[in-house]
Amino acid sequence: MEMYKNYKGKHVVVVGLARSGVGAANLLVRLGAAVTVMDVKGADELAKYIAQLDPSVTIKLGHHNEEIIDTADTVVPSPGVPLTIPILERARQKGIRIVGELELAYQVLEELRKTGAAGFMAITGTNGKSTTTTLLYEILIHSGFNAIIGGNIGKALTEEINKLVKDFERPREFVSPEYIVTEVSSFQLESAEKFKPKVAAILNVTPDHLDRHNTMDEYLEAKCRIFQNQDQMNFLVLNADDPLTPKIVEKVKPMGPEILYFSRKKQVRGAYYAKGIITFNIPELEVLCPELVVHEIPVFHTNNFKIKGLHNIENAMAASLMALVSGCSVADIYSTLTTFKGLEHRLEFVEEVDGVKYFNDSKGTNIWSVVKSLEGFEESIVLIAGGRDKAGDFSPLKDLIKEKVKAVVLIGEAAGKIKEAVKSITEVHMASSMQDAVTKSKEIAGYGDIVLLSPACASFDMFRDFEERGAIFKEAVLRLPGDRTVMDVAIAGN
Repeated sequence: MEMYKNYKGKHVVVVGLARSGVGAANLLVRLGAAVTVMDVKGADELAKYIAQLDPSVTIKLGHHNEEIIDTADTVVPSPGVPLTIPILERARQKGIRIVGELELAYQVLEELRKTGAAGFMAITGTNGKSTTTTLLYEILIHSGFNAIIGGNIGKALTEEINKLVKDFERPREFVSPEYIVTEVSSFQLESAEKFKPKVAAILNVTPDHLDRHNTMDEYLEAKCRIFQNQDQMNFLVLNADDPLTPKIVEKVKPMGPEILYFSRKKQVRGAYYAKGIITFNIPELEVLCPELVVHEIPVFHTNNFKIKGLHNIENAMAASLMALVSGCSVADIYSTLTTFKGLEHRLEFVEEVDGVKYFNDSKGTNIWSVVKSLEGFEESIVLIAGGRDKAGDFSPLKDLIKEKVKAVVLIGEAAGKIKEAVKSITEVHMASSMQDAVTKSKEIAGYGDIVLLSPACASFDMFRDFEERGAIFKEAVLRLPGDRTVMDVAIAGN
């Protein structure tokens, strides 16, 4: 098999040990490579990942070793490792092959595809990726397809391949899933080469990760790599309401993918929303996918959805379009939408205390994610925000904060910057910790108000990741004194 020529008996260096690094290293060992993992962090920080590595993997921690890189046949950087760091520049100068973790997973599965492997369903965007990816996966499973889910959503694709393939020497024994549903980040797409999803979606593109991509043009270019290899047999789903969508369409090559749109503002070829109803407008769908039954439910009534918020209407439309062109029936799609409760840390309802509802939107790590979350509430809001700034401009929040937010409680490194942006339009309080922020929010909020954690920043100044930040917020809410009301509903967002 071609992948054995690339890796069997070769020295491969994996740069960056976290989840994707573990998955890549263990997969490469099974492909016959001699694998070294290096990371600038120490053993204490990486202990849980070290424990997951194959015993044959050589581990080098504390710094990036140039001598080891010089002996590599291939270097595999984890998605969180910038491609511009000196050790990777050195590899490029020496002509050493660099393959990203997503590309590694894709190439291995493409080789297996010769024996009947899956089609990729890939979703990217600044906000909404995890919810849309999970929702699409649930629709496919509900429709009876054999599918797996992985990527940026929490399960490295390389790790999932290791679970799927019993023996790479006997690929014909590989039992193929029909679909690989994957959330892909701009970091993963930066190193994409041959990656070619059957169906791709770009949900939105708003300023984010400019501390790594430097400019919006670079960030947009990374996102657009999701469709760079697609052809007329593939589909691309785009947000017609996103201001940057025309720029994306300009980058679609002639004889490129079939484009479908979703919109909350106008009728489009694809899916659109108005007055509580999603309508599908794909006249030629029966020609494109004659196996579909497209007239079972011509419209979706969104008041029956478990997930709430206008941004989740967009997520539902994107997932539905991807599911339709993948062979799912309208009935199965609608049935899934009416039962899907969403994801943790994405506009997740925590508890009601003294008539105030607390929501955990810790995944709201950029300004535009917070904009979408604020749009979903009619009630007065006490907003907890702050963390590590990602070179963001907080001014787009000002109009919504002026309209909806009675007070802002700020934490973390970016607290001062956010305060300067909003102090003239709302009440601002500074907090020293998440517990302090929750306590202050309870003092400010009145009956019927919302307390919303939606930070608009990364978490790494105070927490391991957004999951830990959300968990600590929920713990703090659950410790608050007061009368409680139990709500049997989970509201999910980004």
